[in-house]
Amino acid sequence: MLQYEQQAWGSGFSAIAGVDEVGRGCLFGDVVAGAVILPQGLIIDGVDDSKKLSEKKREQLYDVIAEQSIAWSVARVDAASIDRLNIKQASRLAMKLAVETLAVPADYLLVDAEIVDLSLPQESIVKGDANSQSIAAASIMAKVTRDRLCLSEWETLYPQYGIAIHKGYATKLHREKLLQYGPCELHRRTFLKKLLGEDILQTAL
Repeated sequence: MLQYEQQAWGSGFSAIAGVDEVGRGCLFGDVVAGAVILPQGLIIDGVDDSKKLSEKKREQLYDVIAEQSIAWSVARVDAASIDRLNIKQASRLAMKLAVETLAVPADYLLVDAEIVDLSLPQESIVKGDANSQSIAAASIMAKVTRDRLCLSEWETLYPQYGIAIHKGYATKLHREKLLQYGPCELHRRTFLKKLLGEDILQTAL
C-alpha cells in the first residue's frame, strides 16, 4: 500500500496527498472528496478501500487518520452544482477543493483514477484506494463524512426517503420512495431522468 508513496518520497517529495471521492454514483446529495497527507513511512493497520470496510471500522480509522496525519481535509460539491457541471467535473472540483484546503500544502498528489485541476505533480492510479494507503485514507475520511451527513443532517431534513438506510444510492427502496414522493431539492435531476422519465420529473419539479 506504500509503493506509490515510496516512489514519490524517493523523488524528493515530502507532502504527498492521497485524494479520493465518494458519492459519485448517488442519486441524492453532495459528492464528497478527501485529501490526506500521512507522515513518511507510517503504516496504519486496517486502512483499505473504504467500500471494503465496515461502518464501525471506518469510524475507528477516521479518528486514527485524523490524529496521525500531517494534514487532512474534506470538501463537498452539492447536487445543484453536479447538475450544472456534470458528475465528473463536480467530482474533480471537490478533489481540487479538498487539496486546496489542506492545512499543510501538498507537493505531490496520488489520485484515485482522476486528474485534479491543479499544477501540482500528480499520478492517477486505477483502483488507487486498494493500492495506495494515502488514497485509501482519503477515501475513508470522505466516506465517513458523507455517511454522517446521510445519517444526521439529510435524514432529518428528508426522512421520507430513507437516506440513512441507502445513503442516496439507487436502491429498490430509494426508487420506490422517489416514485411515491417525487424528488426533493437535494436530488440530482440529471441522474433521475432515466429513472423517472422526463415527464414525471418535470411534473415533480
